[in-house]
Amino acid sequence: MEIREVKADKKRYLPLLLLADEQEDMIDRYLDRGTMYVLDDGGVKAECIVTDEGGGVLELKSLAVTPEAQGRGYGRQMVAFIAAQYAGTFTCLQVGTGDSPLTVPFYERCGFRRHHVVPRFFLDHYDHPIIEAGVQLVDMIYLQMPLA
Repeated sequence: MEIREVKADKKRYLPLLLLADEQEDMIDRYLDRGTMYVLDDGGVKAECIVTDEGGGVLELKSLAVTPEAQGRGYGRQMVAFIAAQYAGTFTCLQVGTGDSPLTVPFYERCGFRRHHVVPRFFLDHYDHPIIEAGVQLVDMIYLQMPLA
């Protein structure tokens, strides 16, 4: 298994990016300013993008695992890699996600804690309803973990 930075042609991973954020123009807002990583284990299994949000905050903007590789620990390995890679450079790692019964518990198991909410984010920024695990996403839930 190898995690490597992607420096060019990030859009070649668009099908995987769209698993994490299903509206391409939202991805375009952070793709070029973010640092992208892919996890390769006999083929690309996961990707993530991180952005410097200022004030010591590193944001995980996109984390996706291919459907056939989900549930095998690749997402957790990506989070652990990012936390280790940026420890000492940033004070905290932050992620924003919908209030989904799948996603929020995953991040909490990775060590994130709820920090704040942006009301109506998904209603105001997406051109269609975003449904995850049968739940329409409305508010953006931000979670943070300290980086030592």
